[in-house]
Amino acid sequence: MATIYDVAKRANVSPKTVSRVLNGDAPVSEKTRKAVSEAMAALGYVPSHAARSIKSNRSGLIGLITGAISNADEVARAAGLPELFIVQGAQAVVEQSRKTLLISDTGGRLDRVPDLMRTFQEHRVEGILYVADFHKPLDIALPQTGIRTVLINCYDEEGTPAVIPDDEAGQFALTKAVATAGHEKIAYLTLAPALQVTRLRLNGYRRALTEAGIDYDPSLVQPADLFGAPGEHQLIWDALDKFFAIDDPPTAICCGNDRLALAVYGILRKRGLAVPEDVSVVGYDDHRLISETLYPALTTAELPYGAMGARGAQLLLDLLTDPIAAAPKEPMLVGGQLQMRGSLVAPRQNDRNVIRLKGRTEK
Repeated sequence: MATIYDVAKRANVSPKTVSRVLNGDAPVSEKTRKAVSEAMAALGYVPSHAARSIKSNRSGLIGLITGAISNADEVARAAGLPELFIVQGAQAVVEQSRKTLLISDTGGRLDRVPDLMRTFQEHRVEGILYVADFHKPLDIALPQTGIRTVLINCYDEEGTPAVIPDDEAGQFALTKAVATAGHEKIAYLTLAPALQVTRLRLNGYRRALTEAGIDYDPSLVQPADLFGAPGEHQLIWDALDKFFAIDDPPTAICCGNDRLALAVYGILRKRGLAVPEDVSVVGYDDHRLISETLYPALTTAELPYGAMGARGAQLLLDLLTDPIAAAPKEPMLVGGQLQMRGSLVAPRQNDRNVIRLKGRTEK
């Protein structure tokens, strides 16, 4: 393996001059630079990144911890690939900074995270990105490595810099769009009540109703999410039964995610109800495998995974560029766009009770 001394001998310069060419830290004539470059190419010389990083105290490496690789098949079937899209967004920003992103997968085991962080520490990464599978409080205590860390899609009580989706604003905008279309009875099939995201989106839903002058009706809000587990379909059936049993049934249904909306389409059709002619349906996530292939295409709110990854990576790079800069005390909120499609139209103005009278025909 060629060394810097071999390069210097072939180029007829000193090893120090070769070092100057490699590091770009001192003026070198174009003739000398060309000679050194040609010598390195002829000898197949590859600079030692490890040695240079020790000297500069900058490895040029950013570590990222995720479960995107091990969880990809399971998540893709149920709700898209949020972690993978976050990783792609982070990769794009890190690549532009001329640094290298080292990705380590948890294998679905959170207990591996501390060891992965220590491994990154041993490899002298400059910063670490930790990516969660969905918006939630951090579900593991991170070790104190002394390395700048940014959380994406999660947050902790210690005030670690974090980037999360603006779920409240997303549901507010979506519900406002439904109300603006003319709907006054807007039902909401929520995600699991224990999730932080459910509380935030319910706040957005209620705020949009208030702004539209619509009274909040708790009978029009039902949880219907079992994370795709057996029994979820029955839960959705039961929720829709409750909605359409009331005297003045809803003309629009907001769904906690696009997977729930997919099930709602099928159940409504089994009841003899057409989307959107009888009932408008909107989702959340913009999981395009669902939202763009349903007929009619699904109106939904985007979860901005790629933007979150990019914003998290940029935040980390900014903190590394200015080590004494104060990190944001509150999580950074990233909003997505509404995707207006054919599943949302104005409600029918005649004979609304036909919706209630079309009861369950099968399960």
